[in-house]
Amino acid sequence: MASTPSCKKNKENKNAMQSMLLSCKLYISESRNHAALDSIERAARLHPETAVVNKFEDRAYNRTSYTLVSYVAHDCTGSPIYSPLLDTVIAIAEAAYDAVNLELHSGTHPRLGVIDDIVFFPLARASLDEAAWLAKSLAKEIGSRFQVPVFLYAAAHPMGKALDTIRRELGYYRPNMTGNQWAGWDQPELLPAEPDEGPSQVHRARGITMIGAHTWVAYYNIPIMSTDVLVTRRIARMVSARGGGLPTVQTLGLVHGEESTEIACMLLEPNQVGADRVQNRVKMLAAEEGLDVEQGYFTDFSPEMLVEKYMNLISGK
Repeated sequence: MASTPSCKKNKENKNAMQSMLLSCKLYISESRNHAALDSIERAARLHPETAVVNKFEDRAYNRTSYTLVSYVAHDCTGSPIYSPLLDTVIAIAEAAYDAVNLELHSGTHPRLGVIDDIVFFPLARASLDEAAWLAKSLAKEIGSRFQVPVFLYAAAHPMGKALDTIRRELGYYRPNMTGNQWAGWDQPELLPAEPDEGPSQVHRARGITMIGAHTWVAYYNIPIMSTDVLVTRRIARMVSARGGGLPTVQTLGLVHGEESTEIACMLLEPNQVGADRVQNRVKMLAAEEGLDVEQGYFTDFSPEMLVEKYMNLISGK
C-alpha cells in the first residue's frame, strides 16, 4: 500500500518555509501619539516568527507605516494554510483601534481609516497568489472581528480592481479641512459602495480599510521647495500615468510641513520605471515653474534588503 505524503514539520520543511516569505505593509493614521505607537509596536512583536523590518514615521502627514515579514506555510498539496503575519496583523489592528480615534486625527495626507491601507507583497520564493490568499483571509477577520468595512484591491480583488480607483469612488483624495488637511470623518456613515468584507455602516472612530496584494511597489517621495501646493499638484499630475506622464507611476502633491510641499510617488513597476526617471521628470517640470527640488527618498527597503533583515532578526531570536 502506497504511503501518503507527510506534512510533519521538520528542519527541512522549516527552512523551506523561511524561504517562502511574504511582506506586509501597514499604514496607520497616527505618528504624534507615542503611547499609541508603543501599544501598536508591542502587538507587532508578540509573534516570534514575524519580524518588524521597517518603520517610517511622518509627523506632517500624521501617518506611520510598518513593514512586517514572515513565512507562509502550505499543506501537502501545496496550498497556503498559515502565516504568522495573520495573527500579527490582527493583534496590531486590535491595538490600533483601541489607541487611535479617527475623529480626533488630522494630517496633510489623505486617509479613510485608522488602519488606512494594508498590502501584501511576495518575497523570495513566495507567489502573488499566496499574498492574495493572506490578504483575503485578513480582510474576513478585520471585517467580522472589528466590524470595519474592508475593500479589497489588486490581486486580492476578484476583478483586480486598482487601489486608486476604489479610493476615488470613496472620496479619498478630497481634503475636508482648509483645502490641504484631512481631519476626522466627514464621509457619509453609509458607504456609497458595498465593501468586500465587513458592514456597510462606518464606525466613525475606526473608518474603513483597504487590503490588497501586489507585486513589489516602491514608495518614493520628492520634496519641492515651494509652499504652493497647487503648483506641486500640477507637477505631480504631469508626472503620473493618469496625467499622461510616466507609465505605472501614481502621484500625490501634498503639503509637507510649513516650508515645503512634496510629491509622494507609488512606482507600481519599479524595474520598468524607477526612481531616477521620476526624479528627473519632476526636476525638469519644477524648473519650468522656477522651483528647486531636493533629492527624493524611499520610505522602505528593497525586497532583497527586507529578506536579509528578516533572516538576521529571526536568527537572533
